[in-house]
Amino acid sequence: MTDVSGEVEITDDSIRLGQFLKLANLIESGAEAKTVIADGEVTVNGEVETRRGRQLVVGDIVAAGGIALRVAGPVS
Repeated sequence: MTDVSGEVEITDDSIRLGQFLKLANLIESGAEAKTVIADGEVTVNGEVETRRGRQLVVGDIVAAGGIALRVAGPVS
């Protein structure tokens, strides 16, 4: 498993995988998200995820391109 490189804060309780990849600057567009997810290049909590609409919640770890980031909630 890839070491977690950092955290990306979300403002809601959850976020879709494709949106998270863009927010985290791991990809540049929705079209690129669709491709890398469909090709099995993205993992969530250590397992390959092929659903772009997968709902992520605080604490999930997303990895793509050798970078792993944790979903974080808003800082209180």
